[in-house]
Amino acid sequence: MAAIRTAGQMFMRLDFLYGGGHGHKALRHYFRQEVLPLLKASYSAKVGNALFEAAAEISQLLGWTAYDTGNHALANRYLLSTLRLTQVVDYRMMGARILTNMSHQANYLGDISRATRLARASTEGGKGHATPRAMALFAAHEARALSSAQDHKGATRAMNEAEKHFEQAETADDPDWLSYMDEAELVGEFCHCFRDLKMGSESVRFAERAVALTDPQYARTLGFCRMVLAQSQLLNGELEAAVTTAGLAVAGGDALQSARFQRYVADFQREVSVHAGNPAVRDFNEQVRDAMTQLDDE
Repeated sequence: MAAIRTAGQMFMRLDFLYGGGHGHKALRHYFRQEVLPLLKASYSAKVGNALFEAAAEISQLLGWTAYDTGNHALANRYLLSTLRLTQVVDYRMMGARILTNMSHQANYLGDISRATRLARASTEGGKGHATPRAMALFAAHEARALSSAQDHKGATRAMNEAEKHFEQAETADDPDWLSYMDEAELVGEFCHCFRDLKMGSESVRFAERAVALTDPQYARTLGFCRMVLAQSQLLNGELEAAVTTAGLAVAGGDALQSARFQRYVADFQREVSVHAGNPAVRDFNEQVRDAMTQLDDE
């Protein structure tokens, strides 16, 4: 189990650094060759539970990295399979995490009603079984879904719940897979909420803080936060600042291996297309074309 969890931590770090496309194939090979065969053997209840929990942690990362590469059908299959793994050993905190992941994906794909239902199921399922840090994560993603639904009251309530849970984060021991859920991650979720609620000033404030708090080594996360900041600045009518911020995000380079990040960039390009004649916008579009060409050549 220690080896499986160490491998999971390594692949999770690659995912955060460079995006799911960087390590998905290698992770899939490891899961099929090293993890799945172990699940077919017989163990004591204690060893079996630990093994299935470790397998679920690897499996959920497979689903997440497939999602990040844009392979949504495969991601959904992995997430559903992981949910079944968690049910075998009653690993409810991970089960709630999977529901959160599925909500995130549904939100991304525009199925807001499903995203909201899954997020609520996550927060309800985590009660009494998840640490405060995990509950903060679940509530933050419920806020994301409600923000997409333009439910200002519900989103505000969920963000407040996430903050309250996060204030208690240090009172419990968390699994390693939850180590990324720090203040930068929470603030980053909130800036997405305010952006989707079209609350420009709040979105800029939270996005600036998310950019400041995010460790630069996490290229994809920083790229997301910078793109949300750019979109927030655009909401406030700050075109030049928005294009400059988006240019910094694209210049990071490594984040472009994430299909999700590429969509952030494409969405921003669409939003600034009404200013296509602006020299800064033209330069940004050229920068994106050059970056994508370089990525294709690698």
